[in-house]
Amino acid sequence: MNRYEVIDKIGEGTYGVVLKCRDKETGDYVAIKQFKENDQKDEVVKKTTMREVKLLRILKHDNIITLKDVFRKRGKLHLVFEFFEMNMLEHLSLQPDGFSEDLVKTYMHQLVRAIAYCHQNRIIHRDIKLENIMVNSNKHLKLIDFGFARTIPKKDTEFTDYIATRWYRCPSLLLGCKHYGPEVDIWAIGCIMAELLTGRPIFPGQSEIDQLYLIQKLLGPLTKEQTKMFFKNPMFNGYKFPDMTACEGLERRFLGKVSKTGLAFMKGCLKIDPKDRFTAEDCMNHKFFEGL
Repeated sequence: MNRYEVIDKIGEGTYGVVLKCRDKETGDYVAIKQFKENDQKDEVVKKTTMREVKLLRILKHDNIITLKDVFRKRGKLHLVFEFFEMNMLEHLSLQPDGFSEDLVKTYMHQLVRAIAYCHQNRIIHRDIKLENIMVNSNKHLKLIDFGFARTIPKKDTEFTDYIATRWYRCPSLLLGCKHYGPEVDIWAIGCIMAELLTGRPIFPGQSEIDQLYLIQKLLGPLTKEQTKMFFKNPMFNGYKFPDMTACEGLERRFLGKVSKTGLAFMKGCLKIDPKDRFTAEDCMNHKFFEGL
């Protein structure tokens, strides 16, 4: 740490702390994630950290956080990142009724660019949420935290279903599906856009069953295949949904809050059937982003 002057502690978690520091050689501010001394003994922390380091050394993009340095001192692992002022949750808390559509469009375009780049490089982020999106005063956005990311295999492979904060999980993940791909990130993009427009999460479920109910209440019933998964999953034994065909619909929920092209983009991301959901390329080429 001799090269870095600690300015302030800006975050803390089970893994350790995040420090705002100044690089004495360049004068630039950096964010240093400092892990606890026992990080090597905790296999989960060790695995996710090494995965993040490996992926961020591969991924070089203007909307993905830059890993500047990695070092170990006194048994503690340190990851040095470029510094950004706040995460999107903190930013949104300053405007609790949501952002203007123009600002949302600016942010979503950058987020889509980051995810499209990941998918082009056969990487799924799997944990897109407001806390994992950083912004600065120039409205520049960076995607962070690749600890749960995975490389997309060439053959059909089972993934763990324990990913993504519940509010941003698509129906298939909530149902326990372990065969999935980039479409899980696209669903999260739709959830993020809705939250930026209103200041509130679109599906704030208190449990998996509640989350599935809120999704169907707004978007309509699960597919036949998803319904089969629901009844086969022992987690949902004894539960049954009412008739969900008369759903509220995104049009009614976002009436007067978003343009037709913005609504069409959101609908493409929030398709219940993953086969119908936009790809990252579809998102990049959507009319919503014309002129950017």
